Amino acid sequence: MVLERLVVLLSELAARCLGNAHFRRHFHLWVALLILLGPGLTFHVSHSTVFANRRNFLYLYFLRSGWGWTCLLTGGFVLLVSYSSTRSPASCLRHLTRLLVASLLWKGALWSFAQVENATGSCFQPIRSEIPEATAAAHRHSNYPQGGGASASSSPLLLLRETENKASCLAEGFQWRGYDISEDTFLLTFAVLLVAEETAVFRPYLSRGHPAGVPLRLVFLLCSALLLLWNFLLLCVLVYFQRYTHKLLGGALATLCWRLLYHGWYKSGPCWYSPGRPGVGLFDRPDQRDN
Repeated sequence: MVLERLVVLLSELAARCLGNAHFRRHFHLWVALLILLGPGLTFHVSHSTVFANRRNFLYLYFLRSGWGWTCLLTGGFVLLVSYSSTRSPASCLRHLTRLLVASLLWKGALWSFAQVENATGSCFQPIRSEIPEATAAAHRHSNYPQGGGASASSSPLLLLRETENKASCLAEGFQWRGYDISEDTFLLTFAVLLVAEETAVFRPYLSRGHPAGVPLRLVFLLCSALLLLWNFLLLCVLVYFQRYTHKLLGGALATLCWRLLYHGWYKSGPCWYSPGRPGVGLFDRPDQRDN
């Protein structure tokens, strides 16, 4: 009983926050400021912390499967809210279509980033340098972020062939250097904006007295926790990994995709070519307080 009351209390507080009109209108500004200013913390933090290591638990088990976690939890929430409101499988499928579109967009972004890296890169072979072990150790423990302002390897590189693609270059055991748009920044930026949009409907859902049992509230709380985790991991990626322009472009493209979908295409629905925005068609009567 105590745990149930705690779940209800926390879900009510989270729903008020995520469904607040000011939060919904300005959350993307917070994300933009994070992307613009976050990399500036690179020179003010220690790069020997656990979050500067790519083999960190959060990176291995959450970031690498970040889109899967986003679709699993957000899709479960959308499904439960849609079915509880309308009892219509067609309505559930229509709202889940937004996640399908986002998934296709994510796959398309991965393909496009790979093409850009192939088109702008060259294949290099590391050269063994006869440098003292102490100097090599100093390079390995320098304060440069991984993949950032310094070379990931302290050894000089020899240019091989500019026409070779990344796959064949890596297969030969060499290194490919191209313009690597940050997939992590794109993923996390797009995911936090998407989760914030989809979960914002829980406040009007509760205000209209729709059924909200503990399972639905737990899924909503998991989505809220995922939103916090993605914000934290986005800050870590911005601080510790890749170059500033790569991260900035990844975040800008993700924000553009979110804007075109949720504030462009979906506003024209629901209809045969658009699933509509989150919450549209789920409630019996409009509520101006939620606009």
